[in-house]
Amino acid sequence: MKKIAIILVATFFIGNSFAQQFNTEKLDSLFNILNTNKKAVGSLAISKNGKLLYAKSIGFIDAEQKIAANNQTKYRIGSISKMFTAVLVFQLIEEKKISLETKLDKYFSTVPNAKKISIGNMLQHRTGIFNITDDSTYADWCEKAISQKDMVSKISKFPSQFEPNSKTSYSNSNFILLTYIIEKITKKSYAENVTQRICKKINLKNTYYGGKIKPAANEANSFTIKNKDWEIFPQETDISVPQGAGAIVATPSDLTTFIEALFAGKLVKSNSLAQMQTMKDGMGMGMFGFPFYDHKAFGHTGGIDGFASNVAYFPKDSMAIAYVGNGNNYSVNDIMLGALSIYFKKEFKLPNFNAVVAKDIDFNKFVGVYGAMLFPLKITITTDGNLLMAQATGQAAFPLEYKGDDTFGFEAAGIELKFDLENEKVKLNQGGRSFVLNKEK
Repeated sequence: MKKIAIILVATFFIGNSFAQQFNTEKLDSLFNILNTNKKAVGSLAISKNGKLLYAKSIGFIDAEQKIAANNQTKYRIGSISKMFTAVLVFQLIEEKKISLETKLDKYFSTVPNAKKISIGNMLQHRTGIFNITDDSTYADWCEKAISQKDMVSKISKFPSQFEPNSKTSYSNSNFILLTYIIEKITKKSYAENVTQRICKKINLKNTYYGGKIKPAANEANSFTIKNKDWEIFPQETDISVPQGAGAIVATPSDLTTFIEALFAGKLVKSNSLAQMQTMKDGMGMGMFGFPFYDHKAFGHTGGIDGFASNVAYFPKDSMAIAYVGNGNNYSVNDIMLGALSIYFKKEFKLPNFNAVVAKDIDFNKFVGVYGAMLFPLKITITTDGNLLMAQATGQAAFPLEYKGDDTFGFEAAGIELKFDLENEKVKLNQGGRSFVLNKEK
């Protein structure tokens, strides 16, 4: 939930008309390789025209009992929850109970600049409201239940980060506050609203407002790699903290059903959907746009406590895809790359995790954070033992293979990084496109 992830996956969505079949065996191989090499545990679903075409689950949901995941396993989906919250807001707009122009001070006057912040600004992250998950003490209190009053107080104590509607900056606080507004208007809990207004309407049987994770109910714990094996993730956020910014639990197949229903007009009217899709600085109202060649996908990403997720819908192809991982030692971005490349029958090499490691190079000289004004991400370069690691905003870190002459690559995603140490720059090449990034720190 902490970071937005509009990342490089946008360049990986390769358009092609769908044939009757795609290479499911190769897709199985991809997930088997990830599972065997302890690179990922999680589930994927692909659907077209409302029909589930493919579902795959790898790994387990309980560390001690090694209970295997299956296609009915439920995962915390993190910020994909924001799409559900946005749907609820637009339903209330259609019922004329609120509007995009309604100001925040009508509900929470203590939030800085509340008189200037509209519901539309909140949906599109153009408020300047401090992102509460960036609080330096967040880890100290996020596993404890918190009341609406106390959360609003926490959010309100931080000064405005910028003048409302002057720019876009992702903040979970926007959707936490929208959750409370939905509850005030409907006089029902957020959980009831999600169930009644969305899940029952489109028959989502494995989607709901979460709670304490229960493996016995086929809910997945999350894991992290330690000593070359999966171990339980050390943090489990109390679900009262993220609310509509990250509290929902679902299966990937339910997520594809949800996003297909949204674009089929089963949850909001066409003009509401059009407003959700309207982008400013790459941000819609509760969704992102993912361009790829002459096609475009819409969806959201998510991350919370070791879970990482991605859902996308391709209107031109009538196709939806969703992945939720509960253990990520490999970029979700790259898992989506593999799945989509195989689906659309594009050339894709299965990852090789036996790359030669350069042991006699001082990797510290490459370490830093790189970015550019017109590039939407920050690329953080770090070291991990005798490996150089790269991490794009909101993504899991991935290892770089040394190619010589201060150049590194990541074959699975077609990434090449060529460092110019003297001028403190790095040139990123990917998919026929190049970006020159400056070292910021």
